[in-house]
Amino acid sequence: MSVTVRFAPSPTGFLHIGNARPALLNWLFALRHGGRFVLRYDDTDRERSTQAFADAISGDLAWLGIAPHESFRQSERIATYDAAAETLKAAGLLYPCYETAEELERRRSRARALGRPPVYDRAGLKLTDAERAALEAEGRKPHWRFLLPNHDGDPFETRRTERSWNDLCRGPQSVDLASLSDPVLIRADGSYLYTLPSIVDDIASGITHVIRGEDHVANTAVQLAIFEALDAEPPVFAHHNLLTTVSGEGLSKRKGALSLRSLREAGFEPMAVASLAVLSGTRHAIEPAESLAALADMVELADTSRSAAKFNPEDLEPLNARLVHGLPYGAVAERLEAMGVTGDAAAREAFWEAARANCATVGEAARWWRAVSDPQALPVDPEDADYLALAAETLPEEPFDSATWSAWTSDLKARTGRKGRALFLPLRKALTGETSGPDMAALLPLIGRRNSVARLS
Repeated sequence: MSVTVRFAPSPTGFLHIGNARPALLNWLFALRHGGRFVLRYDDTDRERSTQAFADAISGDLAWLGIAPHESFRQSERIATYDAAAETLKAAGLLYPCYETAEELERRRSRARALGRPPVYDRAGLKLTDAERAALEAEGRKPHWRFLLPNHDGDPFETRRTERSWNDLCRGPQSVDLASLSDPVLIRADGSYLYTLPSIVDDIASGITHVIRGEDHVANTAVQLAIFEALDAEPPVFAHHNLLTTVSGEGLSKRKGALSLRSLREAGFEPMAVASLAVLSGTRHAIEPAESLAALADMVELADTSRSAAKFNPEDLEPLNARLVHGLPYGAVAERLEAMGVTGDAAAREAFWEAARANCATVGEAARWWRAVSDPQALPVDPEDADYLALAAETLPEEPFDSATWSAWTSDLKARTGRKGRALFLPLRKALTGETSGPDMAALLPLIGRRNSVARLS
């Protein structure tokens, strides 16, 4: 079977790390099986959906390395949802209801007080044409509910009706439709809730696998019933555990919690973010994958835990550092140039090779470039003044290479008797304006003799 998956964000805010988890799991599943990835903007929330957020989502996915094979907006496909709704109405499976939100809440409260489950009583089905006309004359507009197939012909006599599926994350699952209220598919203002457009688009796009958060498990039984009502083959479902904050709170777009944008601006590498987002809450040790293809080979959907996965941004720092330390020059060349690292390609590469082990983010290379090109002078200890003057006098002639530092400091050690910190630290401070950092054997050729003499004097 050819695999087709989808990621269906609402363009009502910036993607956060919790959104990245299903996006990545879908992309990795498609990579692993040579399948297709569809990006669908669920923008039926007309008031909150914006083009700016849609563009931001596209940019964030590209930053992660996700390149959709197809993308579209639900707002462009209203006619197809209308056609599906008419099909359900004609079959007697979509019926109008006129209760207000307050009336429904009072009924639920009353049911709970009586010890009954707060399931909708299908009062809308009992209305006569005259009663519906009277309600509409009052100015009421109907919302529309899907009649669940949990009865034997009399919808007011429900029976236990299981809808089961083999979940690729959670194993065999089953939900009793009699325990659920008939879902609202169309609001009173005529707009669609998520469910029907999602199913219609899954059918039209040939979605074979729906990989999403476990908060949708109960919805799956309802959606299976609607797929059946539309005479369509349902996809295979997988419900992964959700990422939470360290304190166990859910992530929210509205709060801007751990947005991908903020993580990118903080200098984290996309593969550090992807590795932590995917591997948290699985049986795998959390380690940085060098590519999405490598991550796809590491992860199976069945590897996800049944408990929530806590995302700790502090875990990103060591992951990111490990990735940065292994990045070749070609992967960072453009970024180094943008931060002002100059010289020919060989010099820039030599600088990166020297600096990267001291960088937790690529952006930190700017600090070490300042140490090479324009350091801030540190105060000279009086007892080091004569030593630095001697160092300037005995500095070898160019060309410098990786052995120059060792030869120079060995000569100074023999002349002065200094060793350890007393030998090396005054030189580092004078030459770089730092008390620690990359290997001086690699930095000295980049600083050059003229600059070195000037800084030592």
